[in-house]
Amino acid sequence: MDMNSSLLFRLFPISWHSVIAALVTLLIAWQQFAYSMKKNSIPGPSVVIPFIGGAIEMVRNPTKFWDNQAKAARSFGLAGNLLFGKFIVFIQDSELSQKIFANVKPDVFHLIGHPFGKKLFGEHNLIYMFGEEHKNLRRRFAPNFTLKALGIYVGIQEKVIRQHIREWIAMSSEDKPIALRSLCRDMNLETSQNVFVGPYLTSEAREQFYRDYNLFNTGLMALPIDFPGFAFYKAKHSVSRLAKTLGECAHQSKGVMELGVEPTCLVDFFMAETLKEIKDAEQRGAPKPLHTDDIEMGGFLFDFLFAAQDASTSSLVWAVTLLESNPEILEKVREEQRRIRPDFDAPISSEQIREMKYTEMVVKEVIRFRPPATLVPHIAAVDFPITENYTIPKGSIIFPSLFESSFQGFTDAYKFDPERFSSSRQEDQLYKRNWLPFGAGAHQCVGQRYALNHLVLFVALFSTSVDCTRCRTPDCDEIAYVPTIVPKDEGLVYLSSRRETGPNTRENKD
Repeated sequence: MDMNSSLLFRLFPISWHSVIAALVTLLIAWQQFAYSMKKNSIPGPSVVIPFIGGAIEMVRNPTKFWDNQAKAARSFGLAGNLLFGKFIVFIQDSELSQKIFANVKPDVFHLIGHPFGKKLFGEHNLIYMFGEEHKNLRRRFAPNFTLKALGIYVGIQEKVIRQHIREWIAMSSEDKPIALRSLCRDMNLETSQNVFVGPYLTSEAREQFYRDYNLFNTGLMALPIDFPGFAFYKAKHSVSRLAKTLGECAHQSKGVMELGVEPTCLVDFFMAETLKEIKDAEQRGAPKPLHTDDIEMGGFLFDFLFAAQDASTSSLVWAVTLLESNPEILEKVREEQRRIRPDFDAPISSEQIREMKYTEMVVKEVIRFRPPATLVPHIAAVDFPITENYTIPKGSIIFPSLFESSFQGFTDAYKFDPERFSSSRQEDQLYKRNWLPFGAGAHQCVGQRYALNHLVLFVALFSTSVDCTRCRTPDCDEIAYVPTIVPKDEGLVYLSSRRETGPNTRENKD
């Protein structure tokens, strides 16, 4: 150190703490400036917490956080914020959401399913694919959801639903309400296991499957801390184990399908089509088709499982609570069931499900009024002019709100009204661009008929075999994000066996 530097240091002493503090201050100022530039003129907080933005509020109270985004966006159709250092754009306006869905392309928007989806779900996931690769894979999924396949699934679904409803009734009493959310989730997990991989999952594998899926579900709403001991880390590794387990089921199914056995579950239909394409490629001397390895098959089966699990759980809970709150609608469902199912004890056929027009109207209104997948996150690959006055910056995470879209355009939108889906009103067609429970565009849910069948079947069985009363609290009907939406009390109800039976049931015959 020369004389001049020494003199300066004595006059203006600087410590490493001061240097670090100055750098951190500069970094905070730069992040705030960058956020302000990206937000530009759209609504949203003018000042954000450094590095994390609204992340703490989102994790602690997601309902309040997303409600605040929606309120901020109503004047402009969209609003900005910061989450975990990432600039986000919340989209409230349905037409602006449609612009996102219509531009899911490699060079425009990428569907990510979760802000940290690739870390959590892994690379073998349908939602990260585009173009011909994506189209070809969806085409191979088509045999999984034919009328023949859906008919086989109905028998499996009905058996599981009936068994669980009996168990729920046994658990509940006049002084002992039960919370439907966890019960519906368990029922759905067992249903998905039986429908998707049927006989290929051992009892031991089912128990591990249940543990791993719960770890995954917990990690969905956790802070993205990817270190041992944290929920996000556990969730990521649980997905790998689940995909491996399902990949083994796919391997076993391939062996069975090669013998020419008739499919008995979803993976059988999937593997039968996959084997057909592999053999066709061999005959032509072409390379083996993409995405036909066991571990990839397991990843795609996990995609189906995830899509069928939490969203369906949400809708089942809302179906019960909304019907309990609207007894006149519940009675119309029961009237239809008496007409179509003269024997309530007899198995329900897929043909009978297709006759349940009013019950399906109720189901459609449930998922409009309380859409389970409230937000569908995407990431911008380019600067995208979403309106004349605002361009979404490259790298932003965009959250089109299916929940907000569901209350735009429809007649008396905040009223629970299944008749809007009647043949005379057809509001699902009139306001098709606002009714988005299954998404839109290239990534629209491929299994939506299966999902509707499951909900219709459940409502048919529950309404005719159970009397249900809510255990009402002041905030029981408020919405909670977990991560799909459910009533804040998680559907706390009293259940009892319903005495009324169809005219040809065993009880009346006797």
